[in-house]
Amino acid sequence: MSKVTDMRGAISSVVDDGETIYLGGFTHLIPFAAGHEIIRQGYSDLNLVRATPDLIYDQMIAAGCAGKVTFSWAGNPEVGSLRPFRRAVEESVPNEIEIEEYSHFGLVSRLAAGAQDLPFLPLRTFAGSDYPDHVDTIRTVENPFDNGIGEIPVVSPLEPDVAIVRAQRADVEGNAHLWGILGEIVEAAFAAETVVLSVEEIVDRDVIQSDPNRTSIPNTVVDHVVEEPYGSHPSYAQGYYDRDNEAYLEWDQRSETHESTKEWLDERVYGVADRAEYVERMETNRLVDLQPRSNYATPIDMGGY
Repeated sequence: MSKVTDMRGAISSVVDDGETIYLGGFTHLIPFAAGHEIIRQGYSDLNLVRATPDLIYDQMIAAGCAGKVTFSWAGNPEVGSLRPFRRAVEESVPNEIEIEEYSHFGLVSRLAAGAQDLPFLPLRTFAGSDYPDHVDTIRTVENPFDNGIGEIPVVSPLEPDVAIVRAQRADVEGNAHLWGILGEIVEAAFAAETVVLSVEEIVDRDVIQSDPNRTSIPNTVVDHVVEEPYGSHPSYAQGYYDRDNEAYLEWDQRSETHESTKEWLDERVYGVADRAEYVERMETNRLVDLQPRSNYATPIDMGGY
């Protein structure tokens, strides 16, 4: 059964004020188009959860969507601080937000616990740190095995109300092919109650079935499928387009004040109807420059069974 819809319809049907929302993707396949649609629809008081919030959460914070941010490391990669994030924390502009911080592995471990329906998941990386003193979801338990380890840190499961994840391609049912850096995309999809899958292109089921090992997200966990070319810009989608480094530098300048940030949002988010219009407004030369060089994997014989 087809689960295909557009981004506007998907977001309006799954997101509510005050919910916990996870936008997946590490370095590439970041769902910028979905974040912009959440901004346009005016949601507020969201618990925005993400490893490396980067620009998309900076923009959503500036638009007043966030009541809390749960994260592991925050910054404009290779550029500097997230200016709206800092303003919200330090000056409550545009509104006060609560923050909850983890290491990368700590946050992903919470997702993994949620994905596996576990009551907690142990990890050694918090041993000796002061994270447990500040984050209630990090605790210690007595090791049940006699192997020289006494207490061990554990994290509680993270089960977002909604996860929005991207992949390069999928069929209409939501079976998705991923390649490149997977990050926490798969864990987020399995941990969340509701999943919106955004892809660069929808392909025939035969394409998906031709390479089953690449199907990291099955249709059983997907509720909505959205075809959204350039849906990760200014981050990248490996094999489809490169990272737009100029956009990251531009954001650092345009977000210097809350007023200039609002001007950028008016131009690039509120001022366009959807991602298609966003792309149409980009300079042709810039789009051409983002096209990657081809580098095909060596074909394998899957065999016929």
